[in-house]
Amino acid sequence: MAPRKEVFEGVEWRIRVAADGSSEALVPATGLARKAWLGIKGLISGFALKVRMFVKKAWDVGTNDPRKVIHCIKVGLALAIVSLFYFMRPLYDGVGGNAMWAVMTVVVVFEPTVGATLYKCFNRVLGTFLAGFLAVGVHWVASQLGERVEPFVVGASVFLLASAATFSRLIPSVKSRFDYGALIFILTFSFVAVSGYRVDKLFELAHHRISTIIIGSSLCILVIMLVCPIWSGQELHSLIVRNMDKLADSLDGCVTQYFNQSGEGTNSKEEATDNKLQGYKCVLSSKASEESMANFGRWEPSHGQFNFRHPWKQYLKIGASMRSCAYCIEALNSCIKSENQAAKLIKQHLGSGCLKVSSSSSNVIRELAETVKTMKKKSSTTDLLAEEMKSAVQGLQNDLKTIPHLLNPSAIPGNKTLETACSEATTPTVTLMELVPVVTLASILIEISGRIEALVDAVEELAKLAEFGINDDKSKHSKMTDKTVSDAKQQTEGTMKALQRV
Repeated sequence: MAPRKEVFEGVEWRIRVAADGSSEALVPATGLARKAWLGIKGLISGFALKVRMFVKKAWDVGTNDPRKVIHCIKVGLALAIVSLFYFMRPLYDGVGGNAMWAVMTVVVVFEPTVGATLYKCFNRVLGTFLAGFLAVGVHWVASQLGERVEPFVVGASVFLLASAATFSRLIPSVKSRFDYGALIFILTFSFVAVSGYRVDKLFELAHHRISTIIIGSSLCILVIMLVCPIWSGQELHSLIVRNMDKLADSLDGCVTQYFNQSGEGTNSKEEATDNKLQGYKCVLSSKASEESMANFGRWEPSHGQFNFRHPWKQYLKIGASMRSCAYCIEALNSCIKSENQAAKLIKQHLGSGCLKVSSSSSNVIRELAETVKTMKKKSSTTDLLAEEMKSAVQGLQNDLKTIPHLLNPSAIPGNKTLETACSEATTPTVTLMELVPVVTLASILIEISGRIEALVDAVEELAKLAEFGINDDKSKHSKMTDKTVSDAKQQTEGTMKALQRV
């Protein structure tokens, strides 16, 4: 019996017996080891799932923007090269055993774009040089005054210069260009000045630190400019062009959706329209990116179509003009989502004028985007589209003036057209709440057209300052413009037909 007991000792079976003698269940009792194994197995599977999701997200990031992968490779390349100063004895001895400062320089100054890297390299070298020079001078003066006075002189110099450098970082003009340099100045001066009280060879220490930082900065500049360079100025240029296209699409989509709410669109079309409507938000949120790119672009040398003194500040003015238009489009979007519905009679009366203003305004923005993209001076097409926008605005203003006569036809007995329109509409009663939404939308469209004129002036100023070339490809440009205008007209006609069916 003993062997049988040992065989069944690992598994214990529980049998529940009912009152009538029948068994209910035959369930093995789960041991503590099995529970622990199931818990560990769950943790391992959950960790593996999280790792898999992380790898998938990282892969998506790399495939969506391969430049991020290239930047990582460039950082690794720069660190591998600068590490030779630490691994090779002749190079290590040549910098006095301070090769690690070169490695640290590569880590802290290497940025994705050329302008950002040049900005940090220049500021780091300049701040280190000035701080080292002043620290050595302060140490010499303090040593001449005697050992008792030396700590007070060094402490006072650290207090004064660190306070002055910190205050300079609060000045906007200094902060935009030399903020990082002021930070490095404070760090280096404090390090060298305080270390000089205990270190005998202070000049040698400062010399090695400056040398290693110059080596690391030079290596970063070479790698960032020779291996697949990414220019901040070119990124800013492309961002402005993309924002103009998004602004035009949002303006078109907003007005079209407001006057074409018949519900006949498919889900795919509705999703595409919603994506266009959200384009203006990119314009509103791009101010910080534009300012940083413009600041870094000023540090970049001549490249491609951009000279060293390219007017990057003018791009900021164009961005500000676009944001002023985007705020109006945000107000248009609120009109679409308003709970107060406009009267059909007023909507039909102002629909054609509003659609013409939106289409002509968006055509002007797209033409300006093409001007900035090709870096060619504006053609006569821009002036024609601007005049078309002004005439459309004038027509919409006339439609707004006729609204009182439309609601009260007896005020103009001689106008048969309005009397006929009102008799066909059986002169419905229109409340003020039904009148406000569409009139507000029309007023905002008129305001947008005025702000677009300021955008035209800003682009013209950019073309003058940057010396854009003459637009000699008139045939191709006119074909593109004609296609844009024809598409806008077809979209307007389709929306008006839907509006008439309503």
